[in-house]
Amino acid sequence: MKKIILASVALISAMICADAQSVFPNPIIRNIYTADPSAHVFGDTLYIYPSHDEDNAFSFSMKDYHVFTTTDMKTFSDRGVVFSPFEQTTWAKKAAWAPDCVERNGKYYLYYPTDQKHIGVAVSDSPLGPFKDPLGHPLLSIDSPGVICDRDFIDPCVFIDDDGQAYMFVGQNTMCCIKLNEDMISYDGQVHIIEGLVEFFEAAWCHKYNGKYYLSYSNSSLTGHQPEIVYAMSDNPLGPYEYKGVILDPVNSGTNHHSIVEFKGQWYMFYHNADLSISRGEPFTGVRRSVCVDRLTYNPDGTIQKVIPTHAQE
Repeated sequence: MKKIILASVALISAMICADAQSVFPNPIIRNIYTADPSAHVFGDTLYIYPSHDEDNAFSFSMKDYHVFTTTDMKTFSDRGVVFSPFEQTTWAKKAAWAPDCVERNGKYYLYYPTDQKHIGVAVSDSPLGPFKDPLGHPLLSIDSPGVICDRDFIDPCVFIDDDGQAYMFVGQNTMCCIKLNEDMISYDGQVHIIEGLVEFFEAAWCHKYNGKYYLSYSNSSLTGHQPEIVYAMSDNPLGPYEYKGVILDPVNSGTNHHSIVEFKGQWYMFYHNADLSISRGEPFTGVRRSVCVDRLTYNPDGTIQKVIPTHAQE
């Protein structure tokens, strides 16, 4: 009987591993290099808005935004370029880095950083675009009143709470937050500084689970370790937050950037690494990253278990 039980456990474990491999053929995007995935569910479809590493790039010189979709977490389709800031605005000049996209009242709002100092917003009637610049100028900049940022002003993350209030978290080294107005292209003029974040560096992401607010982010490599994805929890989206620990260990791309989303009853973490470019024998220069995904699990007390990456397969 003991041998039968052990054999059954081994079979179940093998089935789980096989399922993980079949569901997550990481990296999940292989036709182009992508990073900084912002994942959102609109209707019955999951959309990923990443930044776009160029094949021959040796620096963070991203120029446009694609969107990818899936309905089964097995097949991820490239739906093409949805916005090109340097062609579609008069003010953005370089460095189209990590974006985010949310929906409100049937319209879709793409928030994106450029020039290492501006946050723009583009609007569409469809999550697939095309997106257009409604303002003709940035929504928020490093020199806007109340902003504190001593490095790059990047990585916008927009979270809409159950009461309809929208928040945009943004920045490096210091996390700033603004309350967006109902139109999603303006704000109330006040900048809030989020407290309680240990070693915050970049890549903010806010989500809510069982009434608690979670701020996750990439911590600093300036203290002698490679960037991890860590998180803090609060009873209020503006904090203060209580640091809880590491969700994702350092990855082989140097930078670490993620998003967390629930889709069809399961929670997932999207992130990037350099597995694909390394497996192809290409020189890795900090870019040529690829988006991956793995399941995310909560403990009974609401804390998050560390995500174990599923590695690249060729």
